[in-house]
Parts: sequence; structure tokens; C-alpha cells
Amino acid sequence: MAVTMEHALEVGAAEVVGTGDRRPAPFTFVVFGASGDLTRRKLVPALYSLDKRGLLPEKFALVGVARRPLGDEAFRSGLQEGLRQFAGTDQDWRWERLRNQVFYFQSNYTDPGSFRELASLLERVEREKGIGGNRLFYLATPPEAYAPIAELLGAVGLGGNWTGGYSRIVVEKPFGRDLETARRLNTQLHSVFPEDQIFRIDHYLGKETVQNILVFRLANSIFEPLWNRQYVDHVQISIAESIGLEGRGLYYEESGALRDMVQNHLLQLLSLVAMEPPASFDAHAVRDEKVKLLHAIRPFDAKAVRESVVRGQYVAGRVAGKAVPGYREESGVVPDSQTETYVAMKLLIDNWRWAGVPFYVRTGKRLPRRATDVAVVFRPAPHSAFRHTGAGALDANELVLRIQPDEGIGLRFGAKVPGPAIRIQDVDMDFSYGAFGSGQPEAYERLLLDAALGDSTLFTRRDEVEAAWAVMTPVLEGWGRVDTPGTMAGGAVGNRELPLSTYAAGSWGPMAADELLARDSRTWRKP
Repeated sequence: MAVTMEHALEVGAAEVVGTGDRRPAPFTFVVFGASGDLTRRKLVPALYSLDKRGLLPEKFALVGVARRPLGDEAFRSGLQEGLRQFAGTDQDWRWERLRNQVFYFQSNYTDPGSFRELASLLERVEREKGIGGNRLFYLATPPEAYAPIAELLGAVGLGGNWTGGYSRIVVEKPFGRDLETARRLNTQLHSVFPEDQIFRIDHYLGKETVQNILVFRLANSIFEPLWNRQYVDHVQISIAESIGLEGRGLYYEESGALRDMVQNHLLQLLSLVAMEPPASFDAHAVRDEKVKLLHAIRPFDAKAVRESVVRGQYVAGRVAGKAVPGYREESGVVPDSQTETYVAMKLLIDNWRWAGVPFYVRTGKRLPRRATDVAVVFRPAPHSAFRHTGAGALDANELVLRIQPDEGIGLRFGAKVPGPAIRIQDVDMDFSYGAFGSGQPEAYERLLLDAALGDSTLFTRRDEVEAAWAVMTPVLEGWGRVDTPGTMAGGAVGNRELPLSTYAAGSWGPMAADELLARDSRTWRKP
């Protein structure tokens, strides 16, 4: 498709709309794995919402690519059903407009001829819709398909060497299974796309309340002076899930809680909480500081894996009053599985700001409720002027950043109880995101918009991914869950010399996790 340089510049420019937001230039959104659940549940509802907010360009096309033998109409009907189920709408003029811009292409991910046909389809759609040459490729496929798809995109001229506009690729997690595989995948992608055209997505970074961590720290001068080892006793970061496997037993056996949640979501939250303030809120400055923080995390040796990491697996119990089976009774799970459904660990950061301050992180399935939060626990007052009044010991002040589901910020401090005696009671000062009135945008809305705009601030960079894996791979090695030829990392593979603690579904995790903090004279707070 012949495109002049002036036209290429024109189609690459964003437009500022009335709200002050930027609307991307016309582009084609190509989704590999389009017949899967992610497209119906998240991606298309996000595009619909962006269009509703006036942030999707008028000239736009969605091309779904998958192995299933669907035509345009069957694919469109499936997306419409997804909108009805997950976005609460399916019949309005906006969907009717989008529907006519949706196309389907059946392909396997290893056939060069099929990719040449895809290139021809894209040229035809872009010509008919007047879109130009901007293309955003989204890999909603199993991870083993990432490299073959990228390689074939490059082979047929759809990769980073495309000169008719931009060509970007969005890659879902998991990005690698350990440090070695992450490095290999990075090298494979870089053979086709330059780093500034690769968008490694972590949907947690698209959440408004996660982005608010930096705003809270850096836009309010009353907190940042306290954000260091002089005033902070410790930090707790929790991602609790009440759900089980939801039919994903085969995937979870290969993954486990550390790969599924700790290496990405938990380390992302930790890096935003603990990083140094960037010079500006742009992609390079923010990600530079996150990488520095990840490099400052004290490496795990064999002794630290034994003493500072707890892995657990749920057994049968009750969640929300309902009896649920144990992990090994779930479909797709082997009877003697060593896969962890719970991880708790103590991390230390060896830098000037955080030296000596432990960061306790945990995540688990089949816990009592769904909740994600960050609790900054401050050091106790150095001297109590009320020790002779019978007021008792003073509790530590806590600042809690609630990520989900009750999004907001809480500050707990001591106050005098009314009356003649000096009695001190903890009280909460609370902010809820409900104060803003309208509902929050879904994470995928922000991330898809940023990818179309070319803003990679909320996406992970190559060195950031590898730094996170460098922290976690020694833990996997200690557990015996790093891949070796002829084995798979889930199931019965594992270091049985290290205990796999059990916990009842509906509890807050294994006793070993409580003991991890008890050794430091601390306790987990309940989200």
C-alpha cells in the first residue's frame, strides 16, 4: 500500500478532544486469538466504551484472527453477545457503526501463506475504510504462539519495518516462565519490532487506583517526606482472590501463583510504592525508576527461599458459606500436584530509602474475599506522653491504598475518646473513589488507548520484565519449578524438601504465612 511521508505523519497524529483527552489517529486493531474469552469479555467492551467517550477514531477497523472457522457475521454476533453480557448493551447506533467495521480472518499461527492473505485483507479493509496504515496487533493467544506470530508478521512485511504508518504489537502476560525464557522471548520479538513498538501489557497498571499510587505520593507534599525508613515500619501488599480455578486447571498447573500474580502484579505494585520519584510522568522516567527499584531488591539465595517465602495450596473448605473442593480435586489438576495457589514472602530493598524496611507480599486463591490493597504501617511514636494516664499502648498508624473492590484510601490514627479520662481509640479517615461520581474506566480502556497513542508509560519495558524475573527465578529454582527438558513446571514436579503448606478454602492462608510475620513480631492485617 503506497503511502506518502506526509500521509504517514498525518495518520500518526493524535487529536485532542473536548475533554482534554487525546484521540488516536485512525488505526486497524488486529486481534490474534480473537475467538477467545478475552476479546469478548474485555477488549471489545473496552473499545465500545472508548467509542462512547469519543476516544475511538471515526476511521477504525477491528480484524479478528483465530483458528476457528467463523465468518464475519458469526464473529460479529459473538462480539455483540459479549457486549450484552459484559457491557450491558448491544443495540444502539454506536454498536451498529462498530459492527460494520469488524472483520474475521481464519488462520493458524504457523502458515506463511495465511499471513500473506492477512496482509492482503488488511490493505483491502484499510483502503475501503480510508484508515491509512496504522496497525495495532494484539496477541490474545497462548504464550507459545507469541514468537511464531511475530516472526511471520515480520516475514510478510507487517512488522516493525512497515513504513505506511506505525506497526505495534501488544503482548499479554505471562511474558516468559523464568528469566531465561523471558530473555529469549524479548530477543525474538526484537528481531521484528523495536522496543518502542512492543507493549507488554499488565492490566493492573491500567487500574485507576494503581495509577493513583504515584499521584498520591507525588502530588501531595504531606506524605512523601514520610515515605522512607525513618518513618515506615513495614509495608504489606495483598492480592486476595475468593475464586478458584474457574475451569483453568491445565493453565494453573503450568503457572502457579508466583508466575500468575507475584512476578507481575505484586512486583508492579511494590515498584510503584517504593520507587524513587521520577523527574516527570513519562514512559522513560517512570520505567527507569521502576527498574532501579527492582534491581535494589535483595536477591533470594537458598536460605532466603527457605526462611522468607511461604507457598501453600488450598484444600476443601467453605467460601461465602458454600462448600468448595480442594485444589487437587479441581479439573485438570494432577492428584499429587505441588503447584502453589498461595504465596507469601518477605522482600528487602537495599537502597538508602528503604534499608531495613521489610515488604511483605501475599496472594492466594480461595481466600475469604476478593481484595487488593497496599498498607503502609508507620513506626510507633517514639515517646508516649500518655503512659501514666491508663491510655494503654498506642497502635501504629496505617495508610491503606485500596485497589479493589472498595477503591479508595484510608488513614488510621489515634484520637481521644470523649470524656474526662484520657482514652485513645483508632479512627479512620477515608476517601472513596465514589466521590468522583461516575464509574471508573476499565483497565483495558486506558491501556488500549495508550497503545494506540504510542504511550508506553503503563506498559513494562524489556529490562523491567527481566529484572522482575531475576528476583523471582531463584525462588522457582528453590522450589524445583524451573522448566527442565522433558518436564513441565507444574503437577508433580517440585522440591518436596521444601514444605507445601495447606490451608482450608475460606481461610486467610496457611499458618506458615502467619509465622513468617510473627518471627518479626508483626501480624498480617485483614483486607
